[in-house]
Amino acid sequence: MARLELKYGNHACAEAAILAGCRFYAGYPITPSSEIAEKMAELLPKVGGAFIQMEDEIAAMGATVGASMAGAKAMTATSGPGFSLKQENLGYAFMVEAPCVVVNVQRGGPSTGLPTQPGQQEIMQSLWGTHGDKLIPVFYPGNVQEIMEETIRAFNWAERLRTPVVLLLDEVLGHMRETVDMEQFTPDKVEIWNRKQPTVPPEEYLPYKPGEDLVPAIADYGTPGYRGHATGLHHDYTGFPTTDPQMCQELIERLINKVKRVQPELEKNEFYKLDDAEFAIVTFGTTARAAKTAVDMARDKGIKVGLLRVVTIWPSPEETLNKLAKSVKAILVPELNMGQYVLEVERCAKGECPVYRLNRANGKIIYPGEILAKIEEIAKGGK
Repeated sequence: MARLELKYGNHACAEAAILAGCRFYAGYPITPSSEIAEKMAELLPKVGGAFIQMEDEIAAMGATVGASMAGAKAMTATSGPGFSLKQENLGYAFMVEAPCVVVNVQRGGPSTGLPTQPGQQEIMQSLWGTHGDKLIPVFYPGNVQEIMEETIRAFNWAERLRTPVVLLLDEVLGHMRETVDMEQFTPDKVEIWNRKQPTVPPEEYLPYKPGEDLVPAIADYGTPGYRGHATGLHHDYTGFPTTDPQMCQELIERLINKVKRVQPELEKNEFYKLDDAEFAIVTFGTTARAAKTAVDMARDKGIKVGLLRVVTIWPSPEETLNKLAKSVKAILVPELNMGQYVLEVERCAKGECPVYRLNRANGKIIYPGEILAKIEEIAKGGK
């Protein structure tokens, strides 16, 4: 039986993190994510966890990585410019394989931008913000129930892959109140994954030697007898720096391929009225809510439109997008930026159909009627 409770988006994220086993949070207040920190400060002491407000976003990300390496499930949350400040240490977390979750409640930007208004302007930054090649999972829920689901999923994949995972929200989702079926989030129904621990004695232990899944079993710092070394430099199986070209290439390929090999499991999408669709909308987050209404409005007018809502933003659903492009006359990508994910849709479509865009970057949402008007224009052969 459903047990419905009214939940606030940012608070739902914090509550789900606790359910997932998070016991450490380091952060710095920043609109519109601050309520996550406030809730974590309330909840963590009740479960024996630790909350710390750092002096800035750089330090918050560093503390999150350190807590993870010591064995804690760790999270930080931020918005806009704070996410930019976290990027160097996010890259470090990827390199040393420190599982952690970074929540980014997007607002309008750039610079200080529009702190209290929504945006979707960090879609590309969520993957490419740090220097160097990397591939990390990025999830983007579309409602408060899904915020809880995706927060737990983010922790699970961070632990399984020993990698940072980014959870994207936006101002509207973070500050939205919706009913959530809490029956799904009882401890006996929530599946929790934990990181691999070494199965060999200390004298045989190599902290960065991967298993068959390409993920190493890294002993938590302080585990009796086990010693490790973490560095942002290219490193060998011992964790110490190396400039050996073969080892350096192998390291980066492994870090990326450990994510690529589980892409079918990572991928998550919502398909809405696509079975007979002649046109498709591809979008995510808050914008997908308006797009779904636009689909219904278009159907009432006899225009066969469907929706693909992307939940796992990265790795992008390449095959799904390409298959969709082959089945429709055109794709529309509405997003609250000047055109970011549309570039990925164009890449994956590979010219199978035209890809159109609908963009806004002024802090206002895109309304269903605007999406409908664009679909009508496309259906009539316009641009």
